[in-house]
Amino acid sequence: MDLRTRLNTALKEAMRAKDSEKLATLRLINAAIKDRDIALRGDGAEDGVGDAEILAILGKMVKQRQESARAYEEGGRLELAEKERAEITVIEAFLPQQMNEGAVAKAVDKAISEVGAESLRDMGKVMSKLKSQYTGRMDFGKVGPMVKDRLG
Repeated sequence: MDLRTRLNTALKEAMRAKDSEKLATLRLINAAIKDRDIALRGDGAEDGVGDAEILAILGKMVKQRQESARAYEEGGRLELAEKERAEITVIEAFLPQQMNEGAVAKAVDKAISEVGAESLRDMGKVMSKLKSQYTGRMDFGKVGPMVKDRLG
């Protein structure tokens, strides 16, 4: 089952269960996906976003909520921080399992050898390869410096 179908099924289940918090988060996800569909339609694409793009959207939404929760905590608004964390939980249910550091290191080494990267100039190729294979499964903010260390 593709990601869009899973999201729509979860949305319907949340409606039936009258789970207003989960329903609100799922509607936000669908709105973000539809926004991206509309943007792509303007570029000539007809079938909308695929699973990889949806995973990128979900990853971005998680990061936004983590930053918001951190800001709310610093501001003493713990109830709003908890709301953000609850949304993160709902969103992460649709993301693949995050890879541990050992698996990330192996994936980085494999990508470097597959691309034939030898210097920092090849970092873009390595990151592109990793993003195409592991979107949503690793934090590319942490992977970038790892790749840079191996190539530098």
